[in-house]
Amino acid sequence: MTVDAAVQAGIHALWDELADFNAAQADAARDHLLGRLCRLIDSPHATWIGAVRLGDPQPGDPVLGWRVGVIRYLHPDPAFDRVAQRQSEELEAGIVDETTVANVAGFGAFRVNLLADLAPPGWFEGEFYRRFYVGSGRTDAVWAGVPVNADAESYFGFYRGPGQPRFGKAEKDIVAMALRGLRWFHRAQFLSEGLGVASEPLAPSERRVLAGLLGRGTEAAIAAELGLTPATVHTYATRIYRKFNVQGRAGLTALWLGQ
Repeated sequence: MTVDAAVQAGIHALWDELADFNAAQADAARDHLLGRLCRLIDSPHATWIGAVRLGDPQPGDPVLGWRVGVIRYLHPDPAFDRVAQRQSEELEAGIVDETTVANVAGFGAFRVNLLADLAPPGWFEGEFYRRFYVGSGRTDAVWAGVPVNADAESYFGFYRGPGQPRFGKAEKDIVAMALRGLRWFHRAQFLSEGLGVASEPLAPSERRVLAGLLGRGTEAAIAAELGLTPATVHTYATRIYRKFNVQGRAGLTALWLGQ
């Protein structure tokens, strides 16, 4: 892996900046990471995907039981969202592209791949590439897979569009260096979504209350900030503790600290 000194310094600064985000700022920290990496590799858009493995894979399942739990975008894009939704629907129907199969096949190990690493040259003339890449303004990608635990992985996708050159080894190495040293960050992202560690994913309203609980505000203060009643906040808090199998806020805080 070769990353020049100036870029390395930028990555080290990024790690320090991410450490300054508190536990209640998981979304802001993720957007900061995606935005900084996009600038480092000249990418206009990026996504983060929280993937979970739903038990033992069924016979014939090309993605070995892995499914998309949640997708977050650096920049809101309805067209991009429609494409992602269609991909998820086809995945559930058993229609899986070979690049997805190749990406998932490396589960359990940290890996970064150029789109060209995952697909043969002829794939770029095929229907999937036209529909799901060119159709949403993308022509190339770098994909990173980061294990969080045996049944949860982070996927990062960075894209380029028409008129831009293909990604190369330099960009691949930058993404690998930046993401490899952030195990705590990837775990915090999954905790904030309730993926892989909770009995079920958190609803959007629960995620907002979770941020308040991690920010150490009282339930009354959280209620005032979110425009809810204290009773509603208490109900959400109780659901959150139950989903994470912790005893109150002290247990929730301990979970975030890795204890």
